[in-house]
Parts: sequence; C-alpha cells; structure tokens
Amino acid sequence: MPHHGNEEEHGAAGDRRDESRDENQKPVIHDNRKVDPKTGQARHPDQERAAAGEPDAGDALSQAEDILNSVDVPAAESVAQGAGAGEAEELKNDLRRLQAEYVNYRKRVERDRAVAGEMAVIGVLNALLPVLDDVDAARQHGDLADGPFAAIAAKLENALKTYGLVRIDETGVEFDPTIHEALIQQPGPDVETDTVSQVLRSGYKSGERVLRAAQVIVAVPA
Repeated sequence: MPHHGNEEEHGAAGDRRDESRDENQKPVIHDNRKVDPKTGQARHPDQERAAAGEPDAGDALSQAEDILNSVDVPAAESVAQGAGAGEAEELKNDLRRLQAEYVNYRKRVERDRAVAGEMAVIGVLNALLPVLDDVDAARQHGDLADGPFAAIAAKLENALKTYGLVRIDETGVEFDPTIHEALIQQPGPDVETDTVSQVLRSGYKSGERVLRAAQVIVAVPA
C-alpha cells in the first residue's frame, strides 16, 4: 500500500509506538532484600511502606485475626479440584496458636510494665522515709504545731498518701511480726496476747508491701 507523506515521519511514529509498548511491557521488580547492597544497613519494610504513604497493616494480632477470618475450609468440589481441607484446617490452627501466643505476650508485657511502674514508686517512697522521720520528730517536739512548715509537712504527707503510702503507728493492737519489729518486751498486767504498747518509730507500707516495719515496745502477758 503506498504511503502518503514523508516516509521519515511514518518511521518516527512507528518507533514511538514501539517504545511505548516496550515501556508498558517492562516487568516491575521489587527489591525485597533485607540488607541494602549500597549502604550495608538493615532494611525495615514496615517503615519504608509508612514513609511511602502506604496504609498501615496494623499490629500482628490484627493481621492474624484478618488472616484467620479470611481463611475458609474449601467445599467438596474445591477438594476434588486439589485444594486440601486438611491443609486449610491446619493453617487455621496455626493462626489460632499464633493469636494465642501474641495475646499472652502482650499480657506479659503489660504486667511487666505495671511491675516496673510500681517498683519506681516504691523506690521514691523509700527515699522519702527519712524525711518523714524528721517530720515526726519535729512534730513530737512541738516544732510543727503551727506555721508554714506545718502546712508543708501536711501537704507532703497527703501527697504521699495518694501513691498508696500508709503509716504503721497504731498502739493497743496485737503484735504482728510482719509489720512490727519488737525492740523491747514488757510484762503487761491486762493483756492476754502480745500487744503493741508503744511505737518508737513508725513503719510504712504501700498496698500489701511493707516498706519498713514499725519499731515497737510489746506488752506480753504476765
């Protein structure tokens, strides 16, 4: 068929069409290597996807739940075509185990975090016990009967109560070796069991944990 026009123009147009077809047919290659060959640094696919603006896939538990919910045991015709029902059920069981392990791991992490926070509070309370002893001594000598220092001491004690600090300074109660330290024992004419008759130094506890036992004088049955 004869060409109308310049043959060079037809040739250039054909070359552009061929180049466009080649570009559309070029394979897309994803680099999934865990180590960057140029820098030698470890790659983090999740962070790279987040930096590229891809949607967050959620935590491992959510991913396991999504996969678990999306897996269906194949019907009889699917099995006949080669899909194994046993393999699908085994996959579901594996995902259930993964989900249970992750839940247990998360509970353990939360428990360890709570224990770490409690130990930090206890450390602060223990550091302030000598200050509270000085406040008690000043109060016994009448130095905190009134004035700004009395107000400051009261604020300090109230602030520590909000963190669970409880004073052990009761008298007339039964001696308890878990919270009392007996320094002196004296016969008591009107007691039937070992009883705290006087507190020499207050003790403290936080929740069920005894920070320091109270030093007491104990009245014992005569």
